[in-house]
This record gives sequence, C-alpha cells and structure tokens, in this order.
Amino acid sequence: MKKIDKLILSSFWGPFVLTLCVVIFIFLMRLLMFYIDDFVSKDVDLVTFGRVLFFFSLLTIPTALPLATLLSSLMTYGNLGEFFELTAMKSAGISLTRAMRPLLIVAVLISGFSFWFNNVVAPWANLKGYSLLYDIKTAKATLNLKEGIFYNDLPGYSIKVDKKITTDPNSTTGDLLKGLIIYKHATSGIESGNREVILADSGRMYTDKDRSYLVFELYNGNDYQEQSDPNNVSYASNGTPNQSSQFIRNSFGHYKLVIGLESFGIHRTDEQQFEYHEYMKNLGELTTITDSLKKDFRSTALNVANSSRQYYSYQFRNEGPTATPVSSTTALKDGPWVDSVMKKSSYRPHELAATALLQAQSVQSYANSNVVYLQEKQRQVYKYELEKHHKFTQAISVFIMFLIGAPLGAIIKKGGFGLPVLVSIIFFILLYVLTLNGDKFAKDGVLWVPAGAWMANVLLLPVGLYFMYQARHDSRLFDKDVYVIAWERFKTAISKQRTTNNSQ
Repeated sequence: MKKIDKLILSSFWGPFVLTLCVVIFIFLMRLLMFYIDDFVSKDVDLVTFGRVLFFFSLLTIPTALPLATLLSSLMTYGNLGEFFELTAMKSAGISLTRAMRPLLIVAVLISGFSFWFNNVVAPWANLKGYSLLYDIKTAKATLNLKEGIFYNDLPGYSIKVDKKITTDPNSTTGDLLKGLIIYKHATSGIESGNREVILADSGRMYTDKDRSYLVFELYNGNDYQEQSDPNNVSYASNGTPNQSSQFIRNSFGHYKLVIGLESFGIHRTDEQQFEYHEYMKNLGELTTITDSLKKDFRSTALNVANSSRQYYSYQFRNEGPTATPVSSTTALKDGPWVDSVMKKSSYRPHELAATALLQAQSVQSYANSNVVYLQEKQRQVYKYELEKHHKFTQAISVFIMFLIGAPLGAIIKKGGFGLPVLVSIIFFILLYVLTLNGDKFAKDGVLWVPAGAWMANVLLLPVGLYFMYQARHDSRLFDKDVYVIAWERFKTAISKQRTTNNSQ
C-alpha cells in the first residue's frame, strides 16, 4: 500500500466511524421518544434496557452505512481539494480515478458487509429486539396507588386509600396509608360479586426483599365476608337454585395481607410467535416463503370460480336444466327450455325475480369478499418479495452514496462539518424518501416490486455518474463565479439583441 492510499484511508475512517455513531444515536433517540412511557412506567431494569438498545442499534447499522459512506467520502476528498492536495496529485500525474481507488475498494467491501449484515445479523436482531420490546409493552405497570382512586391492576383485588404518606425510600416499613378499602374478588368468577371487603383505619405497604410479594400491614379495621351455605339450598318457582348466605364480621387490631406479584414484571414470550414477519427472515427463507405464497395465491384464485357454482342455478349447463354440467367457460345457450322451466316452476314471476335478485346479491358479496381476500394475499407476496430485494438494495446504496460523495467532495473542495454535512443530509433524505415511496407503490401494487425496490438506486446512480464525470474534467459546478459570469454574459446578450432590434 502506497503512502497516498494510507493518507486517503486515514482521512476516511475518522468521519466514517463518527457519522455511524451519530446516526445510530439519532435513531435510538427516536426509539426512546416513541416508547419512553413504556420504559419509565414498567420499571425496566438496566440490563433489559441495555439489551433493547443493543438490538436496535444493530438494526440501525444498515440504514446508517450509506450516510456514513457519503459524508466521510465527501469530507475526505473535500479536505484534499481544500488544501490543494488533489491539485498536487494531478500535477504529479495521479488522476482522480487513481486517487479514488482505495476508497472505491473500501466502498465495495462495506457494501458486501452490508449485504451479509442484512442477511444474517439483521433478522436475528429484529427477532430479539421486537420480541423484547413487545414483552416490555405488554408488561403491567409498577404498583402505584393514588389517593381516592381504586387500583385494579392486582389480580383479584381492588384497593383504594384516602391518603398516602410516602416515607423514606430506604425504609423497610413502606408507605403509610390512611383509610384503606380492599375488595377481594371471588376466584369463581365475576358473576359471584365481591364476597369479602376489608376496611382499615391505617396501614403500611411494602414489598419483600425479592420483590415477589406485596405486604399490607393493616391496623384497626374490620373484615366483612359473605359465605354461602351449600347445605341450605332453596329453589325458585322456575327451578333456579338459591343458596342462603351468612355474613361474618371480624375485627382486628393488626392484620397482615400478603399478595403475590407474579403478574408484574416482564414475562418473556416465545420468540417463535414473531418469526412469521418478513424482517425476521434471511434471503433463503424469504425466497421459499415468497414461492409458497405465490403458489397459494394462484391456487386460491383458480378455486374462486369452482366455489362460486353454488350461487348459480343454470350458469354451468349448456342446454337445459337436465343437461350435464360443463366448464365455467362454456356459454349458456338460450332456448325453449327456459319457457318450459317457467311453466313447470311452482314459483310466481315476482318470486322468481326476488330469488334471482337474492342470488345476484349473494354472488356480488361472495365476489367482493374474495377480491379483498386475494388482495391481502397478493399484498403479503409483495411484502416478502420487497424485503428480499432490500437485502441487495441497501448494500448497493452504500456504493452509490460513495459515487455521489467522492466526486462531489472533489468538486466542492470544502472539508469539515459545514457544507459537506448539509449536502450529505440532502442526498440521504432523498434516498430515504425515494425508498419509502418505492416501497409504498410496490406494496400497493402500483409498481412492479423490483421497480419499487430499486427505484431509489436507479434514480441516484446517474447522479453519481454525472458527478464523477464532472470531477474528472475539473468541473467548477459549485463555484459562484461561474454562475455570476454566465449571468453577466446572458444579460449582455439580451441587451445586444434589444439594440439590434431597435436599430432595425
């Protein structure tokens, strides 16, 4: 490796790593903004929170690679042009293409890494990240009693306190509660109602060391219970049994109520429940599923005609009501048999018309439901096929961003984080918007799936080739003086034309 290659590569890797980290951080902040309530209210521990951030940081790498490649290549050659190092290379006989060769090889390697990452790491990270996020979202919130409001998240209990006095968080005695009402719901079902109510003047609430049990220590109260007597059953006039009940009241000075907290916290869901999603599949699995979905769609579409036979009386007979059924493509022949059927029929004409109308409505409803069903099946095919193409498009977009960034840096001849950052963000947003629109058109069936998947790359590739051509010919595409001189020449030409016209 020559010194010039080492110089270019050393200038490239710093901005590349920095941009990659910044983009990953921005996407993680976007994730936190969406799910901040779930993370805060569910009392997620640091280990689980760190795992979520790790999985989703992996998912942002394929999206961050094109922008990192674009910005770092633009800054690299912008710095070389700003300090006249590109000019020195050209004067020494080194062409711009030769100066771009080391980063061209790096861009190809990054594209290969992006394809491998999308095909191997991204499905695994999607499965782990989204399944863990689902478990966090479905977990119950932490225990939080509010004054004057019944708390119903404890299974089998409804609890209300009139006043809550929060004590030292490090205290083992818990919060001091005033005016407690605790309803214990019957385990036999809600139809039996509340059979036990506990009233207490005061109490304390705390959890054990393992946070497995919630303990209420109640003082000066009563426990009211309603118990059914199975040996004393009476029957109403309609035969409904009625059990007699007895009411029991127990007074206490100190009562300890222990409630299990098994329903709180995060319970892991079987990850196989999420494997059906296209984001959790690699290229081979996507190809297999896409072929299976296409075969299923074709077989379902072909069976619609056969399934619709039940809604017709004579549609599939070619001569008369006694003829043998034929294929659905055979046209129905009109003839005297229609009149004979009308004469032999026990239905009146208006009844036949009503029957025909009912059958027609049934056929229309059946057809509409099948259209919706087939459209949904076709949409599933589009989604899996689109994800299969994205394994390649995200990798190729890295190379295209290099084709835009490297020559653009040589043309602009500005380094640092000023103009290069602005230009990079513009082209990245353009890539992102074109990709989203292409996906939408492909999923809706407006565009052919490969056309929608590759639309962004196909439109931006000529832009990169154009910048490469301009950079090789020392274009002054972004120099202000070029446009000022062109404008002055345009005004001079217009004034000359006016003078010529006036003289004539």
